[in-house]
Amino acid sequence: MGSLFVKKVQDVHAVEISAFRCVFQMLVVIPCLIYRKTGFIGPKGQRIFLLLRGVLGSTAMILLYYAFQATSLADATVITFSSPVFTSIFAWIFLKEKYSPWDALFTAFTITGVILIVRPPFLFGASAAGTDESYSVHLKGTFAAVAHAVFAAVTMVIIRKMGKSVDYFLSIWYYVVLGLLESVIVLFIIGEWSLPYCGLDRLFLILIGLFGLGGQVFLTKALQIEKASPVAIMRTMDVVFAFIFQIIFFNDMPTWWTVGGALCVVASSTGAAIRKWCQSSK
Repeated sequence: MGSLFVKKVQDVHAVEISAFRCVFQMLVVIPCLIYRKTGFIGPKGQRIFLLLRGVLGSTAMILLYYAFQATSLADATVITFSSPVFTSIFAWIFLKEKYSPWDALFTAFTITGVILIVRPPFLFGASAAGTDESYSVHLKGTFAAVAHAVFAAVTMVIIRKMGKSVDYFLSIWYYVVLGLLESVIVLFIIGEWSLPYCGLDRLFLILIGLFGLGGQVFLTKALQIEKASPVAIMRTMDVVFAFIFQIIFFNDMPTWWTVGGALCVVASSTGAAIRKWCQSSK
């Protein structure tokens, strides 16, 4: 729902949408932290991870919103679900976890899915690469979605590492504070700040904050009480909703290239998550 409203907002830059979302969530999180008496800084040994979670998570949010604005809802959503593959790669590099032939197969499926969605002209020809938006904008949106998947993968690993030692509202607090700071700095640099002209856009911005906060709370809580793999599997439902919303609200039927790419990416992320789940259950 949050991504749907991001797509519906007109004439507001993705970074500015991120700033509005952070402000709205901050107003909700502050009373929750006061009520739960968790403080605003966090345990001493976890602060570096909270800082990393805030910076990387907010960067992922900005990239995701830009992807939604630059390309179709279905394309952007599908590409973001390459996160489990990146998680496996990061675990192999930084945590020295085993990277098996199965992981390589899932990575190949993900790359194939992204290629089907991007449809580079040198492989598919100019006619297959054509989209409603200009191809260059579509390509920028695609790269933003891939970058979001990378940052989101690292963020999920950090949240899981902190576990239950950090209250999930505190984790979100770092996310919104650092996200607001980052958004303001970027807006100052690019000079894109402007108040939404339409009252409907203002309503959409509030709803983006509301649904974004709900998503963060439930995702953070899910990662605290359940392993990351089954959580990642359930999140693939986002792809289904993205296709439904794109058809219903934008009257935009996804291409067969997008459907094929979605099947590859979802199969890859689900397969990787199931494999990790099975390994951790042994």
